Amino acid sequence: MSSVTDEPPVPEGVTWIVDPRDPRVRDYFQLTDVALRRVLEPAEGLYLAESEKVIRRALAAGHRMRSLLLTPRWAAELTELVQPALAAGIPVHVGTASVIEEMTGFHLHRGAIAAMHRPELPEISDVVHDAQRVAVLEDVVDHTNVGAAFRSAAALGVDAVLVTPRCADPLYRRAVRVSMGTVFQVPWTRIDPWPGGVDTLRELGFTVAALALADDAVSLDELEADPPDRLALVLGTEGDGLSPRTVESADLTVRIPMGGGVDSLNVAAASAVAFWAVRNRGRS
Repeated sequence: MSSVTDEPPVPEGVTWIVDPRDPRVRDYFQLTDVALRRVLEPAEGLYLAESEKVIRRALAAGHRMRSLLLTPRWAAELTELVQPALAAGIPVHVGTASVIEEMTGFHLHRGAIAAMHRPELPEISDVVHDAQRVAVLEDVVDHTNVGAAFRSAAALGVDAVLVTPRCADPLYRRAVRVSMGTVFQVPWTRIDPWPGGVDTLRELGFTVAALALADDAVSLDELEADPPDRLALVLGTEGDGLSPRTVESADLTVRIPMGGGVDSLNVAAASAVAFWAVRNRGRS
């Protein structure tokens, strides 16, 4: 039964949290502190999945939940998430919106967030084994852009994503949320060292194309007209774009044709345009 009279009844077995500093919910403390999460999440092998849809996609990908935190309304409605978690001995915590906001540092709009066990990253060769289209995100530091690139990759036929050592974590809460959980759908791993990894991709049979402004760059239209069988498309960090070493190492440099006096797009927008252009038209 609910311990707060104005809240709807919640399933038996859940734990009410009334103190936002309760150590049982430490995984959820101050989620807006990016520096803290960067240290805590990889070190302790966890990440946060926010919203019912994202949590379901994480579970469907085989990831394991370590706890669940919900507002009372969602605890009462999401029985298909709550009951299996309780049956498996996974802690299910419930708190009012105000308690959760003080705990996490933000308003939980979608009413549910889960702490998940972080899976081990696979080897590059395993991730790209059957891939024909691969995206490489070089030092993209904004989690929103990383999430948006993953969502475009999932929608537009990219088979795998590789992220460089300094790229933002695809399993950071904001990246997962913006991707709508597609970070669990598209195979990915880190490619290290970089740009030495260009040689690794070439050895695995990929033509490596750097998306950058350069005098000798070919138009994306030309690449779209005659794409290689296996293509790795490299996109660079916000502002500076790809490093000169990466551009020099790539097999070719590609630019998106622009008009209106604009010379470049945001990396998330550029990724969607490029992924669409080089999609494998032999597959849906």
